[in-house]
Amino acid sequence: MANPTSPFTKEQLLPQEEMLEISKQKGELYIGLPKEIYFQEKRICLTPDAVGAVVANGHRVLVERGAGLEAGFSDKEYSESGAELTNDTKKVFGCPIILKVEPPTIEELKMINPKTVLISALQLKTRQKEYFKTLQRKKITALAFEFIKDEDHSYPAVKALSEIAGTASVLIAAELMVNAKKGKGLLFGNISGVPPIEVVVIGAGTVGQYAVRSALGLGANVKVFDSSITRLRQLQSNVGCTLYTSTIQPKNLLKALRRCDVAIGAVRGKNRSPIIVTEDLVEKMKEGAVIIDVSVDMGGCFETTQMTTHDSPTHITHGVIHYGVPNIPARYPRTASISISNIFTPYLLEIAESGGLEQAIRFDQGLKCGLYFYRGILTNEQVGNLFDMPYSDLNLLMF
Repeated sequence: MANPTSPFTKEQLLPQEEMLEISKQKGELYIGLPKEIYFQEKRICLTPDAVGAVVANGHRVLVERGAGLEAGFSDKEYSESGAELTNDTKKVFGCPIILKVEPPTIEELKMINPKTVLISALQLKTRQKEYFKTLQRKKITALAFEFIKDEDHSYPAVKALSEIAGTASVLIAAELMVNAKKGKGLLFGNISGVPPIEVVVIGAGTVGQYAVRSALGLGANVKVFDSSITRLRQLQSNVGCTLYTSTIQPKNLLKALRRCDVAIGAVRGKNRSPIIVTEDLVEKMKEGAVIIDVSVDMGGCFETTQMTTHDSPTHITHGVIHYGVPNIPARYPRTASISISNIFTPYLLEIAESGGLEQAIRFDQGLKCGLYFYRGILTNEQVGNLFDMPYSDLNLLMF
């Protein structure tokens, strides 16, 4: 009889010692909160109350002076919450954990120590290859908060900022109808004897849902268009009242746009937002109507939209007022900061309880999704394909 074959060696078939899981050991965090220098960025990742909660759990927070002023939080509030304050930007970027809203510039990356943990937005479409090369050279572990997933597999940071953008889009439209050049002087509100404002919302995601809620709350007639019946059904269910919903059909969309006073675009795409409303359709809209293109940061879903700034937010094309500011939540820095802070504080405490980021991502799959660099090794397939860089599976790097 032939000798039996086995894929295992003789040594592997011998009885092995039992491996027991090492218990979690709480670690101490030292977090740096630098001042944002990006154009018109006024938000900050942690409010004084959040800093107080982190410090109360035995951690240190170093805040650059003036970092929270634009969001309405004074240095005194941070100091009283237990934060350490400094004027030295290099000292803040020298902390083992850096927490930022905007991704750091190349100059800021130069101030970061090797093997630092960086938690910020990534904003993939605005990155250059040099950014990732610098992370690679410094062996940095980087988390993008727009990639972090929740227990229900949604993206909490993106969702929170989308809620603000959706609500704000209606408030901005209400303001523009009165104050902008060629504004029609119409009031959002169900005034007796006056026909209500007609609002068209294109996109039934989180932005669209909160835009619809706000518009209905102000007494407007709302029509919602989306390519997905499922999303339209969910929106109708979440809003809790019957409203006009339709798939994106040219005839129905044209009819709604010709009658509307406000059109809100909130359609995202994989690489670019699809152009839903062409220039011909915009020409057929009422003079003085308002377009709020929330998806302008991905190219916009109105063909005539141009990217603008908070200082000069509108332009007029074919008699229609266009609002094309890409970062709407930054217009409300205090609200946005509190919203971001509510997301990050539990994650920071979870990282500390687990004994560091490396241990935390072993147990939290949602947090693991946010990791795109691990000790200088790219772990995100999307980034690798976009910038033609080699990437590795994170599961192969961690044991």
